[in-house]
Amino acid sequence: MTKRDIGTEIINGLEEIAAWKRGEIELKTTELKLPKASDVIKIRERMGVSSEVFATFMGVSVRTLHYWEQGRREPNASARTLLLVADKQPEALRKVFSH
Repeated sequence: MTKRDIGTEIINGLEEIAAWKRGEIELKTTELKLPKASDVIKIRERMGVSSEVFATFMGVSVRTLHYWEQGRREPNASARTLLLVADKQPEALRKVFSH
Protein backbone atom coordinates (compact mmCIF):
# COMPACT_ATOMS: atom_id res chain seq x y z
CA MET A 1 0.00 0.00 0.00
CA THR A 2 1.33 3.43 -0.98
CA LYS A 3 1.61 6.02 1.76
CA ARG A 4 -0.57 9.09 1.15
CA ASP A 5 0.88 12.57 1.06
CA ILE A 6 -1.98 14.59 2.55
CA GLY A 7 -0.16 17.91 2.10
CA THR A 8 0.25 17.32 -1.63
CA GLU A 9 -3.39 16.22 -1.91
CA ILE A 10 -4.55 19.44 -0.22
CA ILE A 11 -2.37 21.61 -2.47
CA ASN A 12 -3.60 19.76 -5.56
CA GLY A 13 -7.18 20.26 -4.43
CA LEU A 14 -6.65 23.99 -3.90
CA GLU A 15 -5.05 24.29 -7.33
CA GLU A 16 -8.01 22.47 -8.83
CA ILE A 17 -10.42 24.88 -7.15
CA ALA A 18 -8.44 27.87 -8.45
CA ALA A 19 -8.51 26.43 -11.99
CA TRP A 20 -12.28 25.91 -11.69
CA LYS A 21 -12.77 29.52 -10.51
CA ARG A 22 -10.79 30.73 -13.54
CA GLY A 23 -13.09 28.67 -15.77
CA GLU A 24 -10.27 26.40 -16.92
CA ILE A 25 -11.86 23.14 -15.80
CA GLU A 26 -15.26 21.76 -14.89
CA LEU A 27 -15.60 19.83 -11.68
CA LYS A 28 -17.70 16.72 -11.33
CA THR A 29 -20.58 17.36 -8.98
CA THR A 30 -22.91 14.97 -7.25
CA GLU A 31 -26.25 16.03 -5.85
CA LEU A 32 -27.26 14.27 -2.68
CA LYS A 33 -31.00 14.11 -2.12
CA LEU A 34 -31.84 13.66 1.54
CA PRO A 35 -35.15 11.96 2.33
CA LYS A 36 -38.18 14.02 3.33
CA ALA A 37 -41.21 13.26 5.46
CA SER A 38 -42.96 11.84 2.39
CA ASP A 39 -40.24 9.15 2.17
CA VAL A 40 -40.42 7.93 5.77
CA ILE A 41 -43.19 5.35 5.37
CA LYS A 42 -41.48 3.76 2.33
CA ILE A 43 -38.14 3.57 4.12
CA ARG A 44 -39.67 2.06 7.27
CA GLU A 45 -41.72 -0.45 5.27
CA ARG A 46 -38.69 -1.51 3.21
CA MET A 47 -36.88 -2.17 6.48
CA GLY A 48 -39.87 -4.26 7.55
CA VAL A 49 -40.06 -2.82 11.06
CA SER A 50 -42.83 -1.41 13.22
CA SER A 51 -43.24 2.28 13.98
CA GLU A 52 -41.94 1.63 17.49
CA VAL A 53 -38.75 -0.05 16.28
CA PHE A 54 -38.13 2.53 13.56
CA ALA A 55 -38.65 5.39 16.01
CA THR A 56 -36.01 3.77 18.24
CA PHE A 57 -33.63 3.52 15.27
CA MET A 58 -34.22 7.20 14.53
CA GLY A 59 -33.96 8.33 18.14
CA VAL A 60 -37.38 9.97 18.15
CA SER A 61 -40.73 9.33 19.78
CA VAL A 62 -43.38 7.31 17.96
CA ARG A 63 -45.48 10.50 17.90
CA THR A 64 -42.74 12.37 16.04
CA LEU A 65 -42.37 9.48 13.60
CA HIS A 66 -46.12 9.53 12.97
CA TYR A 67 -46.00 13.30 12.37
CA TRP A 68 -43.32 12.69 9.73
CA GLU A 69 -45.33 9.89 8.13
CA GLN A 70 -48.44 12.08 8.06
CA GLY A 71 -46.49 14.98 6.55
CA ARG A 72 -47.30 17.18 9.54
CA ARG A 73 -43.61 17.78 10.27
CA GLU A 74 -40.35 17.46 8.37
CA PRO A 75 -37.36 15.63 9.87
CA ASN A 76 -34.46 17.92 10.80
CA ALA A 77 -31.14 17.70 8.94
CA SER A 78 -29.65 15.10 11.28
CA ALA A 79 -32.74 12.90 11.08
CA ARG A 80 -32.77 13.22 7.28
CA THR A 81 -29.16 12.03 7.18
CA LEU A 82 -30.03 9.03 9.35
CA LEU A 83 -33.04 8.37 7.11
CA LEU A 84 -30.62 8.27 4.17
CA VAL A 85 -28.60 5.62 6.00
CA ALA A 86 -31.79 3.68 6.72
CA ASP A 87 -32.73 3.91 3.05
CA LYS A 88 -29.36 3.07 1.51
CA GLN A 89 -27.76 0.87 4.20
CA PRO A 90 -30.57 -0.51 6.41
CA GLU A 91 -28.32 -3.28 7.69
CA ALA A 92 -26.10 -0.62 9.31
CA LEU A 93 -28.96 0.41 11.60
CA ARG A 94 -29.92 -3.18 12.31
CA LYS A 95 -26.32 -4.01 13.17
CA VAL A 96 -25.95 -1.07 15.56
CA PHE A 97 -29.12 -2.00 17.43
CA SER A 98 -28.49 -5.76 17.47
CA HIS A 99 -25.89 -5.54 20.25
